[in-house]
Amino acid sequence: MTGMGTGRLAGRVALITGASRGIGAGVARLFGAEGAHVVLVARTVGGLEEVDDAVRAAGGSATLVPLDLTEFDKIDQMVAALYERFGRLDILVGNAGILGELGPLGHLDVKLFQRLIDLHVTANWRLIRACDALLRQAPEGRALFTSCAAGHEPTAYWSGYAVTKAALEMMVRTYAAELNKTRVRALLIDPGPVATALRKGAFPGEDRATLAQPDDVAELFLKAVLG
Repeated sequence: MTGMGTGRLAGRVALITGASRGIGAGVARLFGAEGAHVVLVARTVGGLEEVDDAVRAAGGSATLVPLDLTEFDKIDQMVAALYERFGRLDILVGNAGILGELGPLGHLDVKLFQRLIDLHVTANWRLIRACDALLRQAPEGRALFTSCAAGHEPTAYWSGYAVTKAALEMMVRTYAAELNKTRVRALLIDPGPVATALRKGAFPGEDRATLAQPDDVAELFLKAVLG
């Protein structure tokens, strides 16, 4: 059953990756409170259950999908199940990400570099590939992807994270250009510095009280859907 509330996203179906914590969890809580049925994807079952509890406490509804997005065939299976259940997808939020390691490009572990490519680039491409037809079935489909300055401002030692975020940005811009004459829109969301675990990994000594919180920046995603 889709969200039955009277919020601004009432009746819409939203698929959110990286939804067990951080920005993804903040977006899930807000979208659920606004009436969307949120499909929450992450590897961590416990984290998903906590977000589910918060969504339901606010009167929303959710479906939990414990999934490692680098198991690419399972993305297709998940989206096929969404089609069977809902017949469309209103909102895709490609948010899952990892920092990897900061340091010289030449020092980055080979397996970690591949993991960054798999998660930031290939998994999001597989999501686009699988979800495109469902988004086109929606009255106003939206595909939103989380990015950051590292993806377009070369900075020493941001390594594989920056490289793969840059690839993600070009992929989303290319997809957006292809959607120009449709009702679907693809957008990049750069929330700026946010108090997340990924940010803490990059700046461990930073005063997190000075940063925006995930629930605060979730509003950017809502505005992108409604705009």
